[in-house]
Amino acid sequence: MTSRDRILALTVILLWGLNFLAIRVGLDHLPPFFFAALRFAVIAVPALLFIPRPTVRMRWLLLYGTGFGILQFAFLFTAMRVGMPTGLASLVLQSSAPFTVVLGALLLRERLRPVQIAGLTVAVAGMAVIGWNQFAHAALLPVLLTLAAGFGWAFGNLGARQAGVEAPDTNPLHLTLWITAVPVLPLFALSVLWEGPATGVRALAGTFSAEGWPALAGLVYIVVLGTIAGSGLWTYLLSRYPASSVAPLSLLVPVVGFTAAWIFLDEAPEPASLIGGVIVIAGAFAATAGARKTPPEPDPPATVEPGAARTLEPAVR
Repeated sequence: MTSRDRILALTVILLWGLNFLAIRVGLDHLPPFFFAALRFAVIAVPALLFIPRPTVRMRWLLLYGTGFGILQFAFLFTAMRVGMPTGLASLVLQSSAPFTVVLGALLLRERLRPVQIAGLTVAVAGMAVIGWNQFAHAALLPVLLTLAAGFGWAFGNLGARQAGVEAPDTNPLHLTLWITAVPVLPLFALSVLWEGPATGVRALAGTFSAEGWPALAGLVYIVVLGTIAGSGLWTYLLSRYPASSVAPLSLLVPVVGFTAAWIFLDEAPEPASLIGGVIVIAGAFAATAGARKTPPEPDPPATVEPGAARTLEPAVR
């Protein structure tokens, strides 16, 4: 990974680490499914009207939007609403990194070099150190919900990766803006069914007050910096490098998340958490430094019966 792209990756890490503070503020005033739907709706409407559709197949748009938008944020927002601490949420969500690496190897046939595997193992060990020290502050259900969010994000990463490989000239920001249309209706439907038809609207009206305005500020941060800027840069990186090279960088997000929660929410980390953060940084950089683009093994000749369609996708480079 080039020095310029490393800087871009660190920018995404900072934006996404602070994003958890904005989520916490928003969830203090808005129900989770409605809040998640709202964050995508305010982007999707202008995107569909003014941004040309990316020249990628619909399957990758749907996979990216479903994993990144519906699964990740439905589970994450629910987890934080039912008691997941902000700092711990930023940690457990990064389970998307090992999920992405495993799915990339299994589904996309991406190669893993030994140094990548070792670096990722060290980073996951650092996450385990932090998690072991923090699990006492969260019930089992919020943790499981956040793990489900990480798994959903991993599928979104694969959709973004495939879209970038299939159409390398696609504007990453346009792709990011277009996939925001995928989660809107499903999340609003979940809000109506689970939270009530008028609950979200009443909560939104309450944000236009002296006590509720921080929720609007949090929404603006999530939309502009967390989604448009952060996800746009992330999509750009996934279009240039294998998923196994980019995903481990997200392991650095908890370092920012824990620090921000410590400063602004008085969630003081224990020394074990700080040690774990250092281990995460070392492992993540080892995993990305050891990555390189390698051409895939050529597919063996396939025997296709006359009239049958070959459905295998080409290996990802």
